[in-house]
Amino acid sequence: MAKDNQATERRKARVRRSIRARAYGKPRLSVYRSANQIYAQIIDDEKGATIVAASSLEKDQRTSLKTGGNVEAAKVVGKLLAERAVQAGIKDVVFDRGAYVYHGRVKALAEGAREGGLNF
Repeated sequence: MAKDNQATERRKARVRRSIRARAYGKPRLSVYRSANQIYAQIIDDEKGATIVAASSLEKDQRTSLKTGGNVEAAKVVGKLLAERAVQAGIKDVVFDRGAYVYHGRVKALAEGAREGGLNF
């Protein structure tokens, strides 16, 4: 395992430990980003199942967004995820940024989810 990959795995584990400590049965909003896209899903860790998911690769998002890898796209994906979560009866989640810094696209997705009605 490369040295930078080990650091990434340590950061992920550290974030997950803190999330488990404050989850109290709440589902987890997990974020994944690549250079050109952003993905988010709400996961029920007790069942090990994804409840709701959204990404910039969805057909309606691809047609309406210029690119899937910018702050505007992340905000739209966050709002879309929040709308789907509220329809599924989820209001409170725990935010899992993974190994990413809470900045830029990750922050925009979180703000979009808050505007859409999620609490975290």
